[in-house]
Amino acid sequence: MDFKGEKVLVFGTGLSGISAAKLLIKEGAEVLLFDGNEELDCSRILENFDEWNEVRISVGELSEDVTKGIDLAIISPGVPIDCPDVMTLRARGIPVWGEVELAARCDQGLLLAITGTNGKTTTTSLLGEIMKSCGGQVNTVGNIGIPYSGTIDNTGEDSITVAEISSFQLESIDEFHPKVSAVLNITPDHLNRHHTMECYIATKMSITRNQTEEDFCVLNYEDEIIREHTDGIKAKLVWFSSLHTLDEGLYLDGTEIICSHDGIKEKVIDIDELNILGRHNHENVMAAAAMALCVGVPMENIRKVLREFKAVEHRIEFVTEKRGVRFYNDSKGTNPDAAIKGIQAMDRPTCLIGGGYDKDSEYTEWIKSFDGKVKLLVLIGQTREKIAADAEKCGFKDYVFADDLREAVDICYENAQNGDAVLLSPACASWGMFPNYEVRGKMFKEMVNALEE
Repeated sequence: MDFKGEKVLVFGTGLSGISAAKLLIKEGAEVLLFDGNEELDCSRILENFDEWNEVRISVGELSEDVTKGIDLAIISPGVPIDCPDVMTLRARGIPVWGEVELAARCDQGLLLAITGTNGKTTTTSLLGEIMKSCGGQVNTVGNIGIPYSGTIDNTGEDSITVAEISSFQLESIDEFHPKVSAVLNITPDHLNRHHTMECYIATKMSITRNQTEEDFCVLNYEDEIIREHTDGIKAKLVWFSSLHTLDEGLYLDGTEIICSHDGIKEKVIDIDELNILGRHNHENVMAAAAMALCVGVPMENIRKVLREFKAVEHRIEFVTEKRGVRFYNDSKGTNPDAAIKGIQAMDRPTCLIGGGYDKDSEYTEWIKSFDGKVKLLVLIGQTREKIAADAEKCGFKDYVFADDLREAVDICYENAQNGDAVLLSPACASWGMFPNYEVRGKMFKEMVNALEE
């Protein structure tokens, strides 16, 4: 796509915004970098660019003078499409795209895109490794922490991009068109941003919007919401299931993952050969394998990578064992459904650390999933009283409050016995106490490793 001479406003000065601005500059656009935070240090932002005169920067109010002559606006994922500034841009007739939309238009290679409430990072990482096993240029990007627009120099007609795509990124797509898409699951999350469950579902399913009969869409048969929202999808549907036998698709049969196609049943792998725990991870494996099979990856490549793949950082990640107590970091369990998966993966009495930023979630289903495994729930953060109230409703009274993560770790260690587990799986976002879930997980690991034996 030709951006030469176009005047483009890039809204947001985080990683995505900076990457988008750099890509546009390389493509010959005139870039204005904008952020609503008038207290930003503009000189620090400009240090990201080779020459300060490559980009203009504006902070504070998005006035008519700022948007005068702008041909296009690119917004970062953290900028809601219904915020006043974006509404103003659209009211002035300026097209508004997200950063992944910009990148996808510049990428001439094959795009494989994954969304879902939970499991995106594991599935994306796994699929990326499978695709790399075939050789060639593979970029693993998106919500996984690597801006898509920052990898365009490494794309071409023969390259492959594996992208983790969040609902925040899907809000602002236009022509975004993956060859293979996947929707792993849909459960309530980010309702403080999307406002209604209906809007959240529509946003997630929009990953299929521009696909054609020549494309593929991989879906979770166990997710009732997904099954009810397949009307209008033009791509070939490929299902996977952890509880049902499928005539076509991938499914779990006892301990074996089976691929059924054209009347042939082929074993993919035995789950005992995997290094990642829990039924949700078996679903992630099936999704990644299905996507790889859709683009012709040999089964032997898939099997080899599945046997070697380790859990991604912060997702039911084994940290260490002290005094016979095993510690697990599931900081990426940022909503109740993700945290349920963390509990289900535990096979021993567990001291659980939960709580954090309130995303308008409900916690009763999470508490009901404890199923006798959780011997102590240690609550931190903004949501601790709300979770405690839901615990009381469910008849669960083995909870205590801690003022911070360090105190929570100490309480768990004091109460855990030989053969127990300590699990950080907060069911909440990290904001307010930590910049992001990665920092929360890293701090947890540092605190655990510093405990005396």
